[in-house]
Amino acid sequence: MLHSIQEWTIQHAEQTEDVHWFMDLPELMAFISIVILRGVTRIPSLRDCWSANLGNPQIIGTMPRNRFQDIMQHLRFDDRSTRSDRAKTDKFAAISSVWGSFVTNCITCYNPGLHITVDEQLFPSKTRCCFLQYIASKPDKFGIKFWVACDLKSKYICNVLPYLGKDPNRPSGERLSENVVMRLMEPFLDKGRNVTTDNFFTSLSLAQKLLRRKTTILGTVNKIRREIPQSARYKDRNEFTTQVFSTSAATLTAYAAKRKKTVYILSSMHSVVQTDNTTKRKPNTVTLYNTTKCGVDVMDQMVREYMVRRGTRRWPVAVFYNMIDMAALNAHVLYQACTGTQERLPGGACKRVG
Repeated sequence: MLHSIQEWTIQHAEQTEDVHWFMDLPELMAFISIVILRGVTRIPSLRDCWSANLGNPQIIGTMPRNRFQDIMQHLRFDDRSTRSDRAKTDKFAAISSVWGSFVTNCITCYNPGLHITVDEQLFPSKTRCCFLQYIASKPDKFGIKFWVACDLKSKYICNVLPYLGKDPNRPSGERLSENVVMRLMEPFLDKGRNVTTDNFFTSLSLAQKLLRRKTTILGTVNKIRREIPQSARYKDRNEFTTQVFSTSAATLTAYAAKRKKTVYILSSMHSVVQTDNTTKRKPNTVTLYNTTKCGVDVMDQMVREYMVRRGTRRWPVAVFYNMIDMAALNAHVLYQACTGTQERLPGGACKRVG
């Protein structure tokens, strides 16, 4: 992966600046280390990173500022001469090769636990690209959206896909949500794992597909889904009451967290739904969902703590920043797994249902 970045960066520099321009692999690694250090030190201005008063001695001693800017100017992730042809079928062509290597490494380097969480991540960016997203509910409204599968316990990023808009390769009639979950979970199916999703992804047809691959699902269901029986749709329920509906593939729990607020949980791992002895009488499906749903949200909080993102006009560089953030978190998880140390990175809790 680094060799590819080195090759295409040198190619771009030779074509646009100097035929004798060169960057060896250690220098590229030094460049990436400065990118990471800038995220850790949180010095907003590039100039200040090398200043006598505010500068970081490690950054100053690693590389001159002008050389860092020179590499950043020429940083490329693909063969520019063939990009236009590849872009006809691949909107991610400018970085897809490097991105694919990164994702392959994520999949092969770690064996996740029994619970995997699938959710979306919006990486903040306002660069011009055809798949930039606007999501009003996010803290940063604009960005590049990624679908992420994350190990619940360690928050290791197991698999990740960029959202590039309409996919011509998606089978006709298949929901986007089902396609995303099946693609993210493909390397981890047939192992008896469970995947936790929110109401965008969860459906009975997805539960059936996963069960055929020895994988269960636990997730909230949107009340407008066809899976919700008509008898479960009425709003005025008594507070803390539970209604259960079952099929051969899954169990649907309708729990009234408030008088006019009903939470629907679909589970293919629970054949029996039980309520606890507390005042709220929560079903075990709701309790387990609250425990297992936070993988991606907490992961996103952790990578934002030391985010390396800086202003850029090139969307491949924005994706590269997100890749470094994810790689740093995964490296931390692997370091802990290999050494047995327990060092917690910052990361908060997420909102519970019910």
